[in-house]
Amino acid sequence: MRYIFLNLKRFDLPPAYGGVNRLAPFAEWGGRTVSSIQDGLDAYPEAQFAAFLPEMHLLPAAAALKEGSRLALGCQGVSPIDLSPGGNFGALTSSLPAAAAAAAGCGWALVGHCEERQKLAAVLRAAGVDDPQAVNRILGQEVKAAVDRGLKVLYCIGEKESEQPRWQEVLSAQLQAGLADAGDGEVVIGYEPVWSIGPGKTPAGREYIQMAARFVKGCCGRPVVYGGGLKADNAPMLRSIPEIDGGLIALTRFTGEIGFYPEEYLEIVRLYLCGK
Repeated sequence: MRYIFLNLKRFDLPPAYGGVNRLAPFAEWGGRTVSSIQDGLDAYPEAQFAAFLPEMHLLPAAAALKEGSRLALGCQGVSPIDLSPGGNFGALTSSLPAAAAAAAGCGWALVGHCEERQKLAAVLRAAGVDDPQAVNRILGQEVKAAVDRGLKVLYCIGEKESEQPRWQEVLSAQLQAGLADAGDGEVVIGYEPVWSIGPGKTPAGREYIQMAARFVKGCCGRPVVYGGGLKADNAPMLRSIPEIDGGLIALTRFTGEIGFYPEEYLEIVRLYLCGK
């Protein structure tokens, strides 16, 4: 099975607010995104597709899904605490419990993205805690909350530049804590070489990605997708790596009018799944 994920981060804001949304007015963005790509995915029954959107866009996105759509929706993280009969009945101000994500129409949750890891680490440091394992444990609680609610999970892991000399130790710890209570839940691993992502950085090469993916699969036996950015220029290379089962797309255009463009997304999908 191949998996292609779309993480739309905060790409909903238009240029007037400093964002990159040139697709639709803010309130229509989630629905327009779904309606502009879902039909094009019908040609690929061998793959699973999910799009992760900011919470406020999930309801219009769900409303735009057609019956039988090959596109699933996902939330960008969940609270480690969920609702339960006789337990917490919803006293979760500012949090997105897994129950709410499911009620909104989500089938997936994105947990452990490097940006979420950075945020959690910053909060812990402010509280006087400088412990990467604490971040991993919190994310493991998120994974458990999601799978217990019946959501599939894309769990992201990856090493920073300072962690490269001990990358195996770092990835192993992230996997161990993150999957500790996942049980038989459907979890796909998104490998992000954090040191290679972003402007001015050198993208990880094929051999490095294959080496890391092989290690991850050996540790957990779960599907592994490339989370460092599936793009038109690296789609054939990533497809050629046997240990890689898909990828995570974010922006589709990184120069000029930077942003997400549906036709370019569908071209990346075609290049990866068809190899040409």
